[in-house]
Amino acid sequence: MSVFRSGNTALITGGSSGIGFATAELCLRHGMRVVIVDINKGNLDFAQKRLDEGHGNHGVEFHQTDVSKMEEWAELKDKVGKKYGQIDFLMLNAGVGGKGTWGDGDYFQRILSTNLFGVINGLNTFVPSFQSRASDATPSAIVITGSKQGITNPPGNPAYNASKAAVKALAEHLSFDLRNTGTGVHLLVPGWTFTGLTGSSYTEQKEKPAGAWTPTQVAEYMYQKMQEGKFYIICPDNDVSEETDKKRMLWTAGDAVEGRPPLTRWREEWKDEAQKWMDNCEVPK
Repeated sequence: MSVFRSGNTALITGGSSGIGFATAELCLRHGMRVVIVDINKGNLDFAQKRLDEGHGNHGVEFHQTDVSKMEEWAELKDKVGKKYGQIDFLMLNAGVGGKGTWGDGDYFQRILSTNLFGVINGLNTFVPSFQSRASDATPSAIVITGSKQGITNPPGNPAYNASKAAVKALAEHLSFDLRNTGTGVHLLVPGWTFTGLTGSSYTEQKEKPAGAWTPTQVAEYMYQKMQEGKFYIICPDNDVSEETDKKRMLWTAGDAVEGRPPLTRWREEWKDEAQKWMDNCEVPK
């Protein structure tokens, strides 16, 4: 039995564009009620227009919410609870990009407030209600959107990488804590996806690069892996295969295991050895 079923309620942060919007459409196709949460009023208005055209806006509501603020989560929970009761599918997907460097406190604050504390606030708001469900309740699920940068930690964006590494740790811990309940926990790790965060938005359409997946492809891949009960949903794209992702993760883990310096994949003195290892490594299917 799947959480994607008629009558269930989904709440999706960052739901007015990109992967969040594609997941909202996926939920609607399965007859679910959908609560779309986003801080961007323009994106919310555009998403509402799109859904009005495609679905008649049945079973959808929109909330402008700053996920970094716990008081706004409390207001959201109260409103949604009065209308729908419990949430069956929680997707914590809101995220911001941008780059900065050491000494730039605003950069760290902005990234971590949304990407990390937006997730923490959402979990603290709704996880207790998932924990209190009866053991024979219909299946429920929590999806947290991570990033490959939170696993392999490429240089150049320390705040973003740190936020997504922390999100991975939170999701893993949550999966363990909810292991004997009817709630599945999943870490969604998109590959290169053509979204508002990476150069495209619904209000300013550009041509998708050949190597990127669409948000709809990511949502469909997530759905497939959730049906298989997978926690780690690490998406390939048209440039990077599942095998390559596994090799990159294994090499990264080897830095600590082998006693190498960190981030050797990007260090000039380790470049040849890393590439040779990648070329000859065999990974589990």
